[in-house]
Amino acid sequence: MSVATDTGTDLAEAHSRLEHFPVTFYAIVMGMAGLSLALQAFEQAAGLGALGSALAYGAAVAIFVVVSIFYALKAIRYPATVAAEWHHPVRLAFFPAISISLLLLATLTLPRNAALAEPLWLLGVVLQGVLTIAVISGWIGHRAFQTPHLSPAWFIPAVGNVIVPIAGVQMGYTEISWYFLSVGLIFWIVLLTLVMNRLIFHDPMPGRLQPTLVILIAPPAVGFLAWFHLTGEIDAFARILMNGAYLFTALVLVQLPRIVRLPFALSFWALSFPFAAVTMASFLFARETGSVAHHVFGTVLMAVLAVIIAALLVKTLRAIRADEICQPE
Repeated sequence: MSVATDTGTDLAEAHSRLEHFPVTFYAIVMGMAGLSLALQAFEQAAGLGALGSALAYGAAVAIFVVVSIFYALKAIRYPATVAAEWHHPVRLAFFPAISISLLLLATLTLPRNAALAEPLWLLGVVLQGVLTIAVISGWIGHRAFQTPHLSPAWFIPAVGNVIVPIAGVQMGYTEISWYFLSVGLIFWIVLLTLVMNRLIFHDPMPGRLQPTLVILIAPPAVGFLAWFHLTGEIDAFARILMNGAYLFTALVLVQLPRIVRLPFALSFWALSFPFAAVTMASFLFARETGSVAHHVFGTVLMAVLAVIIAALLVKTLRAIRADEICQPE
């Protein structure tokens, strides 16, 4: 009798964890894919082999597959819960992390298997385009968002658009890449104004959202990478984006000691991809201009990123073992 009861309890707990499996898990895929791209840039700059970036790439693919399977099962079994996430003022912004993950994996796959990378990229582009319109429509639709609902996580749909050109130009999709870069930069300016207003003139963000401050780094850093791929040069606007990324990196580093003392949540994975993006941008700037300073910046940021990813993996595994993730809020 007790065995049957225990089995029934375990099954109920498993169903509950599936029901509360959050879309924010895709932030882990973004972090690991960003780590692989950053390691790739570091390995090329240092003249090292590609073992580290290959291992991170494999981990990103594996995590993407696992997360997608679980989230698909959740969508099939608990569509109302997925709909509730979509209507959540904060989690809504994390849905484009799915398409961003596809775009990043396509970028990583391109030098390894171009035949596989192109359909993966096209799927990511279509999904990113649809989610961008859907999310923005949700923002300006009939729902009444309040200022406390706003956070740097709202940059995620914009960041996804500026990722498109990094692989798109290499595949020959130049005009599509210009479209997505334009959309991303326009909404970065709009959202940056709104987010800074919220951060300066309103109450501090809740603890779980504090790590999303790091997302401020991503738009100018990724925008720099995309701009270079489209123009092929480090011009004045590229320098503005690069230095803008450094400004936000400096601001975030000042806040980081306070952020890391907060209780762990999946939102902490927001720390990973932005640091990866500014690391890649630093090595690209160093390569194209011969700047030793930017090479040093990239190396230091690479070390910081490695520490962040290692800490996040340890904390995530501990949280999973302690059943602190996939729980109702």
